[in-house]
Amino acid sequence: MTEDRERDEEPRVRITDRRRFANLRDAAPADPAGAAAGPATEGQTSEQEGAGVAGDLASAQGEARQYLDHLRRLQAEFDNYRKRVVKEQTELAELGAMPVARRMLEVLDDFELALMSAEDQPDFERFLKGVELVYAKLVDALKAEGLERMQAEGAPFDPELHEALMQTGEGEGEPVVADVLRPGYTLKGRVLRPAGVRVERED
Repeated sequence: MTEDRERDEEPRVRITDRRRFANLRDAAPADPAGAAAGPATEGQTSEQEGAGVAGDLASAQGEARQYLDHLRRLQAEFDNYRKRVVKEQTELAELGAMPVARRMLEVLDDFELALMSAEDQPDFERFLKGVELVYAKLVDALKAEGLERMQAEGAPFDPELHEALMQTGEGEGEPVVADVLRPGYTLKGRVLRPAGVRVERED
């Protein structure tokens, strides 16, 4: 009985199955704090990416509004410029005729004086002289505006300068202006009216 009591008082040795602990160690997470932090870090990254995309979109929309406003201002400025140019061109065209009209008024006055003189004192010579003076003044006024009379007689026929109203001669040579039936004029170097001519072919 003494032996049984001594056996009970001896410390007991527990046998642990290490394979069970090994399985538990493999199944448990190696770093609980890291495992818990993993999903939280991924969520924060998604939120940051979303915030970045939203910021880029807002910035792009702001730039688009600025470009649209700028385009609208340019369009309004161009429309105002076009209207101003049309108005200025119209005014210039109207004002451009004023110097010519002013010179023509002087010629008109002289014609009226000549007609009044012919009615009061019928004198053909005096009347003719007055008309010649008025004609000379009219020619000078038109010449000041760039009007020139063509010298066509005897020149080679040019369809850009001459209009053949008649043709004579049976020759085979080059056509030549034999006579001017209606004078032609140029205005500042451009043909205003071609000369009406009689064309003749030389032998």
